[in-house]
Amino acid sequence: MLKLCTLSSGSSGNAVYAEADGTKILIDCGITGKAAADRLLSIGVDPSELAAILVTHEHIDHIKGVGVLSRRFGLPVYASIGTWNGMIETVGAIPHENIRYIEADTPFSVDEAIIFPFATSHDANESLGFTVSNGQKFLSLATDLGVVDRYVYDSICQSELLVLEANHDENMLITGPYPPYLKQRIFSDVGHISNRVCGALCGRLLKEGGPEKHILLGHLSLENNTPQIAFDTVRRSVEHAGGSVGEDIFVSVAGREAPSVILEA
Repeated sequence: MLKLCTLSSGSSGNAVYAEADGTKILIDCGITGKAAADRLLSIGVDPSELAAILVTHEHIDHIKGVGVLSRRFGLPVYASIGTWNGMIETVGAIPHENIRYIEADTPFSVDEAIIFPFATSHDANESLGFTVSNGQKFLSLATDLGVVDRYVYDSICQSELLVLEANHDENMLITGPYPPYLKQRIFSDVGHISNRVCGALCGRLLKEGGPEKHILLGHLSLENNTPQIAFDTVRRSVEHAGGSVGEDIFVSVAGREAPSVILEA
C-alpha cells in the first residue's frame, strides 16, 4: 500500500509524508522539527518510525526542520550534492553515517520503498522531484517546477498519487504587489508553475490514460492564488480534456499549515 499526505504546503513551509508498504518517509521539512513531529502524530505516524528524510532542494521553506528532525530521531537525509552544498550551514551538523548523496535518474531503496529521483528546473543548486514505489504502485512529488517537459511528465505519469504544484494564478501575479524582478523570476523557467500549467498537466495525465489519479494541488502562493481559484482552474482544464473531476480524476488542495487528506493506493 502507498500513502501520501502533505503536512504543510506553500511558501511558509513544505513537508510531505509518503509511505510504501510500511516504509515511512518524509520529503522535505520546511517547518520546524517540532511542528513536523506534531503533525505526523496528528495523522497517526510516530516520527521515530520514519526511515528517511528526502530533500528536494536547499530553499529554507523545504529544509528548516531537516537538521533538528534528523538529529532527534537519527534519520538519514538523502539529497543531491548540490543541495547538500547549499543547505549544510542551515541544517547544521548531521552525523556522517546519516548523510546520503543521491542524483537524478539513479534509483535507490529505503527498506521497502524504491525511490526514483528526477531533475527539476528551479533556481536551486541541483533540485529534484521524487517518485516512490513499492514495486507495484507509484506516488510522486513534483513541485517547485520552472517547466513541465516530457522528462518530468514521464517521471510522474505512472503514479496513482501525486502532489503537483499549482503556485499562482497568472492574472493575480501580473496585477499583484510583487516587484517586477520577483514576478519575472516566478514566471521564468526556473520559477514556479501556474494553475493553468498544472491544469494542462492534469488534463494530459487524464487523456493519456494509465492508473486512476488522486492529485493534491500544492505550493500555492498566499499572495497570488487561492485554493478555490486553483481548484477551479484545474477543474476547467480537466473538463476541456474531456474528463470530470471526482469521476475520472480526483483533485483536492493541500493545506497550507495543516495536514491534508491522506491519499491511499
